[in-house]
Amino acid sequence: MERHAHRFEVNCSLLFTELPVFERPAAAKAAGFDAVEFWWPFAEPVPAEAEVDRFVSALDEAGVRLVGLNFFAGDMPGGDRGLVSWPGREQEFRDNAAVVAAIGERTGCRAFNALYGNRIDGVDPATQDELALENLQHAAKSVAAIDGTVLVEPVSGSPRYPLLTAEDAIRVIDAVRSRGATNLALLADLYHLRVNGDDIDHVIATHADRIGHVQIADAPGRNEPGTGEIDFEYYFARLDDHGYTGWIGLEYKPSGASSDSFAWLR
Repeated sequence: MERHAHRFEVNCSLLFTELPVFERPAAAKAAGFDAVEFWWPFAEPVPAEAEVDRFVSALDEAGVRLVGLNFFAGDMPGGDRGLVSWPGREQEFRDNAAVVAAIGERTGCRAFNALYGNRIDGVDPATQDELALENLQHAAKSVAAIDGTVLVEPVSGSPRYPLLTAEDAIRVIDAVRSRGATNLALLADLYHLRVNGDDIDHVIATHADRIGHVQIADAPGRNEPGTGEIDFEYYFARLDDHGYTGWIGLEYKPSGASSDSFAWLR
């Protein structure tokens, strides 16, 4: 769905959750959208081939593009927020990265969010950060062959997640770039940035050329625009002014039925 210069797409892991996962792309299409994004839509980091086929078929049959996908992030409902900095799960992450790249190749998806992971009791943060650089380097290499980009995201609401501001994420991206991987970018989720007290204006003005993807939800509450205090028209204009032409993912929890949560777009 387009409005002004903006291309909006639906996060089918937070919207249309009243439907089974593989029915959500069709629901997004019926609501007027041509593109979707997902968190990792499978229970395991390496799902059965038939499951991947079902997912790709659901997108194809709905006639929507997949434009964003998360790497496997552990048990998200249980509080996990990624494997990137989690010692002992390196192989799991790398096996998943191969599947992510394969799905990207089949679907045309080119933006892949690698959630950094929480701090772990009894593990030196420096050890976690070193592992994160190695894993992100590996992830970047995995998707480079399909011209993919690994996204690094500041997140709110997870007390042990260490990347809170855009600067935190940019520092990580720069550290991986210094090792030779150039295909990493910032995922600017305006909701997380606002909740964590970041200056969204400054982020857009300073890092527009480093933003690989944008997501939105209103704050407080994480519901659709118009339910909170964020002036989205203002920030959409700022993104325009600074040359952002990518997708904007609707990654909010609808306050009612998903299909009723798009009135702000019209």
